[in-house]
Amino acid sequence: MGGQGGGPGAPRAVDVARLAGVSQKTVSRVFNGERYVSAEVRERVLRAAEGVGYRLNGAARALASGRTRSIGVVTLGTALYGPASLLICIERAARDAGYALRVVNTLEGDPAGVAGAVESLLEQGVDGIVVSEPIDEGSVSLSVDIPVLVLGAPAAFGGPRAVAAGVGAESLARAATEHLLDLGHVTVHHLAGPQRWFAARDRLQGWRAALAAREREQPPVIEGDWSASSGYTAGHELAAAGDVTAVFAANDDMAVGLIRALLEAGLRVPHDVSVVGFDDIPVSAYVTPPLTTVRQPFDAVAREGLRLLVQAIEKPDAEPAPAGDPPVELVVRASTAPPPTGGGRPAPGSRDSAHAPPTTAD
Repeated sequence: MGGQGGGPGAPRAVDVARLAGVSQKTVSRVFNGERYVSAEVRERVLRAAEGVGYRLNGAARALASGRTRSIGVVTLGTALYGPASLLICIERAARDAGYALRVVNTLEGDPAGVAGAVESLLEQGVDGIVVSEPIDEGSVSLSVDIPVLVLGAPAAFGGPRAVAAGVGAESLARAATEHLLDLGHVTVHHLAGPQRWFAARDRLQGWRAALAAREREQPPVIEGDWSASSGYTAGHELAAAGDVTAVFAANDDMAVGLIRALLEAGLRVPHDVSVVGFDDIPVSAYVTPPLTTVRQPFDAVAREGLRLLVQAIEKPDAEPAPAGDPPVELVVRASTAPPPTGGGRPAPGSRDSAHAPPTTAD
C-alpha cells in the first residue's frame, strides 16, 4: 500500500498514521473500507490523508484484491428533489464505505433504460450496482453476476443477485393520511404521482392502507406528474367537487400548486381544506401556509442500502443481512387543521372566503 505517485517525496501511509495518531494497520483498514473502525477514527484518518496529500493507489489495490472498490448507480436523470437528494446521500454513504461511485442516468421513455445503464456500468468495471428508484419499464432481464441493490422497487427487478431496501414511501404516506384522519377528517383525497413510478405506487398504497384500516371511503384518485402545475390543475378539480376537506399530495411540489388553486377558488387552507405533502423540500416551510409534510429519510435509506450491498460484495457467502425500516418523520406545520364544523365552509369563489385569513393548526 503506497501513496499515489510513488516518488521519494510522496506522502506515505506512515505519514497519515503519524498525523492521525493511529497505527498503519488502522490507516489500511480505513482505506480498504473495512468495518470495525469508528466514524470518529475514520474521519480523523481521512482528514490526515487529505492534509498530507495522500491518496491510495486504487489501480494497485484493484489488482491485489480483484475488486475495483467502485459502485455503479443507475438513476433516473431528473432534477426532481427526491431522486436527486437520494443520489447525493448514496454518494456520501459509498464514500464513507471506501468506494468510489460511477453514475449512469436513464431518461423516462429511454428504450435502453435500466438494462442499458447496467450494461454500461459492467463494461466500466464495478463491484456492485445500485438501481435507485426506477420507474416501471415492463419486464427487465438483467444478466448480472455482481450484487445489485434495488432501492424503492421490487427485488426481482434487479436480477438473481439482487438485494432490496425500501425507501419507506408506503409508511410515510400512511403517516400523512393518518395525521389527517386523527384531526377528524372523515376521509382523505389523494393527489397521486405518475403510476409508472414505483415511488408513486407505494405512496398510493400507503394512503389506501390508512383508509382501509379505519374503514373509511376511498375517494377517486387524481393522478399528477409531480409538477406544481399538475397540482394546480388537480386543485381546481377538487375545489369544484365541493365536499373535499383533506388532501394528501404525493409530493410537495404538487401540494404547493394544489394550495394555490384552492385559494383561487375561495377555499381557505387549512380552515376549509387541509393539505399534506411529501418530501419536505426546503421551500415547504416558507410557502403560505407553511406546508405539513412527511420528510424522506434519504440519508438513512442510503446508508442502510449501502450496508446491504457492501456486505453482498465483500462477504458473498454470508447470510444476507436483514433490511432495517427507515424512520418515519411527520413535519406538522400550518396547512392542516380539524375539518370545518357546522356550515362554516364558504361557497367556492365567494368574496368572503377569498379574503378570510387562514387558520393555523395548533
